[in-house]
Amino acid sequence: MTFKAEYIWIDGTEPTAKLRSKTKIMDGAPSGDVADLPIWGFDGSSTNQAEGHASDRVLKPVFTCPDPIRGGADVLVLCEVFNIDMTPHESNTRAALRPVAEQFAGQTPIFGIEQEYTFFDGHRPLGFPEGGFPAAQGGYYCGVGADEIFGRQIVEKHLNNCLAAGLGISGINAEVMPGQWEFQVGPLSPLEVSDQLWVARWLLYRTAEDFNVSATLDPKPVKGDWNGAGAHTNFSTQAMREGYDAIITACESLGEGSKPMDHVKNYGAGIDDRLTGLHETAPWNEYSYGVSDRGASVRIPWQVEQDRKGYIEDRRPNANVDPYVVTRLIVDTCCTALEKADQV
Repeated sequence: MTFKAEYIWIDGTEPTAKLRSKTKIMDGAPSGDVADLPIWGFDGSSTNQAEGHASDRVLKPVFTCPDPIRGGADVLVLCEVFNIDMTPHESNTRAALRPVAEQFAGQTPIFGIEQEYTFFDGHRPLGFPEGGFPAAQGGYYCGVGADEIFGRQIVEKHLNNCLAAGLGISGINAEVMPGQWEFQVGPLSPLEVSDQLWVARWLLYRTAEDFNVSATLDPKPVKGDWNGAGAHTNFSTQAMREGYDAIITACESLGEGSKPMDHVKNYGAGIDDRLTGLHETAPWNEYSYGVSDRGASVRIPWQVEQDRKGYIEDRRPNANVDPYVVTRLIVDTCCTALEKADQV
């Protein structure tokens, strides 16, 4: 018996990394344990991860799930990239998250990430007429009907693929601009939410491929009076889930000293195009937080204030953010502050 293992990794393209994958034919039956999957190699000179004279790089499996595209016993295998001496490659941002997640595991941080994206038909967003623009945005958000919704068949197929893969998908919805959608991953731990978001992105691209449509995480796919695409990042610790003081401490910590810029500069390429202070965003160079305020950098949901416990939503990350980076920064900043305030 053999099965196909689709090895997936994140390349070294800048400023926004791309996903790559290739297929390995394996003997036997998959065990479901990532530790049973072998390391593999690839040509790093073709992925912006090596020079041609020393091109070999190593793929080390870190997460596996059923392959809903091929079905049967076939699997998807997310990998970290290593150098041949088995040190993490400089593009391997997961390696930097691992020790931070372990350091603060006692606070049980969890995330829910809202991944927005936009379908394109050739060079125009799906639903945009040739050589022109559709009606102004407003009716498209969570809309219904062929005059307002574009790409639902792909979205539903992607959702079913994610569920069949066992990913922690918690919802989908149409977004503010035509052809723009969102899916949510979580609540999960930092490594889990990041791994599963990358696999869900791969499944998005692969599913749309069968419809001859592309999906982009461009944070501002259409210039002008159109919403951008973000990856709103919901976060809590055990203390935040139990008391409001920890909520305020976390919000304040994200605005201390150089923290706003430390975060924003790592929240995805082109962030100043999206965080303009318009279209439900705060300006990229100002930090604010508020209850039920979608124009703030960080929103405290109204029910969190009412219940005096819960979570916060960092609205700044771009759709093209690296989830390993954004979860590391938020955990490090907020959990350090909560520890200092003895709110753990």
